[in-house]
Amino acid sequence: MLKYTPPKNLRALFIAHYAPILLIIMIGPLTALYDIWQIPLDKFSTIIFGLIIFLFGTYIYFKWEIFWYNTFKGQLVTTGIFSYIRHPHYTSLIIIGFGLALFFYSLFAFILAIIAIPIIIWSIIDEEKHLIKQFGDEYIEFMKKTPWRIIPKIF
Repeated sequence: MLKYTPPKNLRALFIAHYAPILLIIMIGPLTALYDIWQIPLDKFSTIIFGLIIFLFGTYIYFKWEIFWYNTFKGQLVTTGIFSYIRHPHYTSLIIIGFGLALFFYSLFAFILAIIAIPIIIWSIIDEEKHLIKQFGDEYIEFMKKTPWRIIPKIF
């Protein structure tokens, strides 16, 4: 078993992919507070649907987090949720972002959730370059075996 110590410095993109979620959390409630930037759909249904999406994203996040905590010791993890998608963490962040935007009934937060997608894709591409350097052919083989980055059968 490898002894794993987390890196001491964070890559800028690692921090950047959390920025849209933080903005959604900060800006989303302003929709209700000031009665602005509302999504032009039925309010009650949108809020309930957003809550369901948010809870689903949170479930994926914690499923990833618990699996990662129990499994990762510095090696390449290819089992569990990783056998379906290579980046469940990013998947959960996208789902959580859209869920919160709908829950807050905020058009501006929804736009931020859309803007988060290319930032997350950029983060994924950057991370995969790092993982190829770290794990080499083992990661390239994993990429072939698990072709979907964040959404099975789509991307």
